[in-house]
Amino acid sequence: MGDRFRITLAQLNPIVGDIDGNAAKAYAAWERARAAGADLVALPEMFITGYNTQDLVMKPVFHRAAMAAVEALAKQCAEGPALALGGPWAEGESLYNAYLVLKGGRIASKVLKHHLPNETVFDEVRLYDSGPLGGPYSVGNSRIGSPICEDSWHPDVAETLEETGAEFLLIPNGSPYFRDKYDVRLNHMVARVVETGLPLIYLNMVGGQDDQVFDGATFGLNPGGELAFRMPVFDEDVTHVDLERGDEGWRIVPGEVVPQPDAWEQDYRAMVQSLRDYMGKTGFKKVLMGLSGGVDSALVAAIAVDAIGAENVRCVMLPSEYTSQASLDDAEAVAKALGVHYDFVPISDSRAAVTDTLAPLFEGRDEDLTEENVQSRLRGLLLMAISNKFGEMLLTTGNKSEVAVGYATIYGDMNGGYNPIKDLYKTRVFETCRWRNAHHRDWMMGPEGEVIRPSVIDKPPSAELREDQKDSDSLPDYPILDGILEILVDRDGSIADCVAAGFDANDARRIEHLIYISEYKRFQSAPGTRLTSKAFWLDRRYPIVNRWRDRD
Repeated sequence: MGDRFRITLAQLNPIVGDIDGNAAKAYAAWERARAAGADLVALPEMFITGYNTQDLVMKPVFHRAAMAAVEALAKQCAEGPALALGGPWAEGESLYNAYLVLKGGRIASKVLKHHLPNETVFDEVRLYDSGPLGGPYSVGNSRIGSPICEDSWHPDVAETLEETGAEFLLIPNGSPYFRDKYDVRLNHMVARVVETGLPLIYLNMVGGQDDQVFDGATFGLNPGGELAFRMPVFDEDVTHVDLERGDEGWRIVPGEVVPQPDAWEQDYRAMVQSLRDYMGKTGFKKVLMGLSGGVDSALVAAIAVDAIGAENVRCVMLPSEYTSQASLDDAEAVAKALGVHYDFVPISDSRAAVTDTLAPLFEGRDEDLTEENVQSRLRGLLLMAISNKFGEMLLTTGNKSEVAVGYATIYGDMNGGYNPIKDLYKTRVFETCRWRNAHHRDWMMGPEGEVIRPSVIDKPPSAELREDQKDSDSLPDYPILDGILEILVDRDGSIADCVAAGFDANDARRIEHLIYISEYKRFQSAPGTRLTSKAFWLDRRYPIVNRWRDRD
């Protein structure tokens, strides 16, 4: 029919580097689109390679393989709807982030990304060349404009497309999650609709890639900014969307608006999804971790069970003479509630052996942090031995507060291949545990109900590396510490900003100093789920050697 256009939106989870696998996913979506009588099937930005490829995309043999796969896909999909998907495209000496429209057995149109993001986790200015401002492409009875991801965050690309005849906007994205990101996207897209007067479809991918998680939540807006439909967050989904043309042009036929979970649920889902995909995409089947009886390791255990199932999670208690009975009881209770394999491996004999070995060298010197770190490193050594023997990936369990100020032992409790709570401040760890106890979703593989008993959450945090030790002996109480960190790290604020917010200037200066001198630890730390736009790794890149201090 001349007044109707059907798009199949494939909100899917690619794997970086799995070009053949990604092409197969695209073809399967195309087959569903053909069966549904679609005019076009659309996949997200850089789908053929997966995203974010970082420097891998610059390797000629890699981007040539991706281009060849797209050309082969065009021939495979010659009879049926058009297929649009993202991938790299080289022309001469230039390499572009492209959106490629396949129809009739060939690449019929190429859209080249114009605005290249160069902030947070993105380095596209060093990876790609900027494409020109272009016009729309034709599919069936419609002319479509496709600003690629960042291009939609600026008015010029959409306005150029509208002025050159685009009848609606289809925006392919590889937009990773951070807390409340959906509202940021929505506001930008409403602005594009208001400026152009065109309907807009925002298509995002899903899935975890290293520290990043793509959260989907694909949506459509009609002129005026009215929400026409929204797809699920984090879930793969293929949805058929119809547009109808009337006297005022195309309009999206309203469809299901899937509810948006709150920030607590989305954060937790991001941590579960990132670990699940990190495991699945790297080939690991099982994990292990030290279960101390504290709140951080309890939360990581719950995340791991929800991600890959209790049968694939091993928890190990490694007590010393400083481990309290409460911690022993709490660790065992968490393990039983989650249904995981639980091992008990005391470190007292190993610690005594190390102490005896070092005694002649350390004679005449008082005990200090050295002896505490020996315990942590012994635990790290034993956990890595178990990891090697059983082929289980070790998870590390340091929260963002500890990672920020270096309250962790390198080559000890920092050992591990992944850290789901790396971007979660301690105060949010407590609340996330309470949230998980009170909520269960069908994407969780763990049990319903209270899996982290209140005594784990409520007791004063302690590393238990010496008698009667508390975290507050070395650090401000966590509400104070996290408040200062949120200003200095997440807002890039100053000491004066901390004081204006009601914090003590000396506390702020001390925390700032700890942040800077701990950079070398973060440089060697495991990757972990990105939950904010100031996560430690690509979002925040600081020198290890650094004498700068804020003297205000």
